[in-house]
Amino acid sequence: MDTRALFKIGYGMYIVGSFKENKINAQIANTVFQISSEPPTIAVSINKKNLTHEYIQESKVFSVSVLDRDTPLPFIGQFGFKSGRDINKFEDVNYKAGSTGSPIILDNTVSFLEARVIQTVDGGTHTIFIGHLADAGILAEKPTMSYEYYHEVKRGTTPKTAPSYVEIKKEAPAAASPSPASFSSRYKCNVCGYIYDPSKGDPDGGIKPGTAFEDIPDRWVCPICGVDKTQFTKIE
Repeated sequence: MDTRALFKIGYGMYIVGSFKENKINAQIANTVFQISSEPPTIAVSINKKNLTHEYIQESKVFSVSVLDRDTPLPFIGQFGFKSGRDINKFEDVNYKAGSTGSPIILDNTVSFLEARVIQTVDGGTHTIFIGHLADAGILAEKPTMSYEYYHEVKRGTTPKTAPSYVEIKKEAPAAASPSPASFSSRYKCNVCGYIYDPSKGDPDGGIKPGTAFEDIPDRWVCPICGVDKTQFTKIE
């Protein structure tokens, strides 16, 4: 069975938020979809271990902030690879409370949706929360980020708690003419799985293509989860 076929299913990049008592939380999600139009009904898939899952179960409401295509990786990492149990994800982030009380992210967001939960479906490791639309709006006329774009262009990674996470065994690369950058090894972040490829560098982080990992300044951090160079391991 070739589980890579799952990657051909369409996904997006969203921040799903909710609240519990006087606390708010939000996380990255890639599985948000419309179920019906009369009345407008949407669904999200959230890992049962996540704090946002706890908040949605308690409040019976959730918000969806649709991210634009140019959203920086560190911003995605803030909501996707860190826990609200450990940090305040909303520090230095512009947001507002929606009509349901759920947080709506204003930075890097093209549109938002809010819903009140009417049904839950047990999906094993995840719960599918189905809700009637309570509010919606457009914040910016920009292209949205697809999950494919996040992986192929932004070179983002997938948390193990994501519904689309699939562990793929590494295949031997095809033979090719080596470029100067290919003589440098790639390094993988031990925390989030981001792979630094010297042939591509990290332009958003000020690292030009062709820069060997060893030559990156010590002040550089993983563009997704923010750990320093000591948390990377050579993979080839």
